[in-house]
Amino acid sequence: MTVAKKRKVKVGIIGLGRAGYSMHCSELDKYKTKFKIVAGCDPLEEKRDRFHGKVKKATVYKKAEDLIADPEVELISIANRTTDHFSTVLLALKSGKDVFLEKPICETYDEAKKIRTAAKKAKGTLYIRHNRRFESGFVHVKEIIDSGILGDIYEIKLCRHSYSRRNDWQTLKSCGGGQLNNWGPHLIDHALQFLDYKVKDIWGSLKLVAAVGDAEDHLKIILTGRNNRIVDVEISGGVALPSPVYAVYGTRGSLISEDEKTLKLRYLDTRKKLSERKANKGDPGVGFGDPDDLKWIEKEIRVKPKLKVDTGSIWKYLYASIVDNEEFPISIDESVAVVKVIEDVKKKAKIVRVAKR
Repeated sequence: MTVAKKRKVKVGIIGLGRAGYSMHCSELDKYKTKFKIVAGCDPLEEKRDRFHGKVKKATVYKKAEDLIADPEVELISIANRTTDHFSTVLLALKSGKDVFLEKPICETYDEAKKIRTAAKKAKGTLYIRHNRRFESGFVHVKEIIDSGILGDIYEIKLCRHSYSRRNDWQTLKSCGGGQLNNWGPHLIDHALQFLDYKVKDIWGSLKLVAAVGDAEDHLKIILTGRNNRIVDVEISGGVALPSPVYAVYGTRGSLISEDEKTLKLRYLDTRKKLSERKANKGDPGVGFGDPDDLKWIEKEIRVKPKLKVDTGSIWKYLYASIVDNEEFPISIDESVAVVKVIEDVKKKAKIVRVAKR
């Protein structure tokens, strides 16, 4: 029996810069049997020319509304600047076509709620590009946590550190820059996954350390969940010696990953019951209580989750949703929750300029 060949989804990309050109186009090179880029749009001529050199048969537009109106385009991929997301996605949703929206979906929680309302009314479907939901390190760490070998998880640390005297538009508040809008949505999305989207309290700190703009390049967010977990998120362009990207603390063991390639684990064998111990009011002598003979399991393993994914895998899930009507694993409510955390942090913390200029 011959298997019917599935159709290709025709994509138009709005914004042909670092995200739209370098990421979207490159990722779609691996999914040519599922997607076809038929149009691109950018206000800058040099970016339009570069795109046209790569995708020669695609139509190129200067204005977003012209690409949105193109009858060839089935899926509108929005990858322009953060400050333009809100107006562009509302226009795209009115077209009745499917829309793929880059993170962060917008600048404010109020805008996020309006996008959600518009999406519910739209004929097409809005999909959110939280592509690092499929990062292999995150997926593997989550699999280990879910396995229970570390016991009850009470604290998780997520870090992305570098040092850069960055000076592009993402260092400027007027352009929607700052690490809260750059790396922030990725790690906040991870954090909310670990907290089951039930946040009890938020603390935040924003600093400007090495970048030359006026937006934060160093941030720390501490989220307390109703599941009794704490997630500590730290993102920085001002740290010369990076901390581990993952640290997970549980009642029976811990996990760290320093490079997103390997995972170090130390945990107690769940098959062996711990001996009963009681607190003693007596004189402890020179020690700290009676000796405890703990049998640790120590491992260093490669990052290799059971679920075979990478950050580009989001296109596979997107295609399955559009063509096969499967449920897309990232909901609009989840993306709105990310924007709410970003806004709450901005309300609680003012940017402190650390370096003297």
